[in-house]
Amino acid sequence: MVSNNASPNPKHPTSSLTTAPSIQSKSGVTVNPACTSTFNELKLGKSIKYIIYKLSDDYKEIVVEESSTDPEWENFQKKIIDAKASHRGKEGRGPRYAVYDFQYELEGGEGTRNKIVFISWSPDEGTLVFPRMTYASSKEALKNALNGLGAEVQANNEEEIEYSTILSHVSKGKR
Repeated sequence: MVSNNASPNPKHPTSSLTTAPSIQSKSGVTVNPACTSTFNELKLGKSIKYIIYKLSDDYKEIVVEESSTDPEWENFQKKIIDAKASHRGKEGRGPRYAVYDFQYELEGGEGTRNKIVFISWSPDEGTLVFPRMTYASSKEALKNALNGLGAEVQANNEEEIEYSTILSHVSKGKR
C-alpha cells in the first residue's frame, strides 16, 4: 500500500516545503518567521518605523509584539519601558528587543541619515531573573535573522534609551 502522507523532504519526515526555516538560539528559543518578514517590510518598504519583539508566553519563540508607523520616539520609548514579563505567577518589568528606523540630521546641513538600530532592552531593576536570562541568551538568534542592521544598542536603564543617547551612539559623533 502506498501512503499519500509521504513527506516532501525525506531527511525531515514531518517537514513541509512551505514551512520557513526557523533559527534557534543557544537557549533553544526559535525565531518566528514573521520576525524576519516584518523586518524586511521595515527595511525595504520604509512604512514601518519600528518593531517590538518579545518572547512568547511559554518562552520558546521570539515573536513580533507590535510594529508601528508612529514616528514619535517618546511613544516607542514608553512602550519599551512599560513592557511587562511574567514567569511562574510573578510579574516584573519586561525585557524586549526592538528595531527602530532611526532618522537624524547631520550638522552643517549635510543631509538626513537613516540607520536601522537593533535595541536590546533589559532593565536592571524590577526584571525577573528567568526572562532576563532567556532574553540575553536568545538575542543573537534574532540578530542573525535580521540582515541589514546598522547599529546595536544595549539598554539597561531609562537613560540608555533616551533619544539623545541613541542619537550619539548611532551618529558616533558625526553630527
